This record gives sequence, C-alpha cells and structure tokens, in this order.
Amino acid sequence: MGTLLAILGVLFVALFILIPLVERFGKRYSSEDINKLTRWIFPLLLILMVLQALRYFL
Repeated sequence: MGTLLAILGVLFVALFILIPLVERFGKRYSSEDINKLTRWIFPLLLILMVLQALRYFL
C-alpha cells in the first residue's frame, strides 16, 4: 500500500510541475493546425475500435 501511495504522490508532483512548464514553453497551435489534427483523429479512433473488437471476438 505504501508503494502505491508513493507512486501516486510522485505522479501528482510531476503533474503540478510539468503542466505549468508545458503551458509556458509549449508551442502554440493555430486553428488550421488543430483542424488538420482533428481530421485524422476520429477515423484513426474508429479503426482502432474496430481492430480491438475483432481482436476481442476472434
């Protein structure tokens, strides 16, 4: 139980440190870049779900 709490503690500390750093120094994306990414995300997720269903049932 102690190991689990230690891992969770480290993860939360890392999140509190990394999120502000990424927001400050991360690249800003334009609306066009975001639209290009979202155009690909949903078809890839659909393919992933179909492949996982085939893997589960076959």
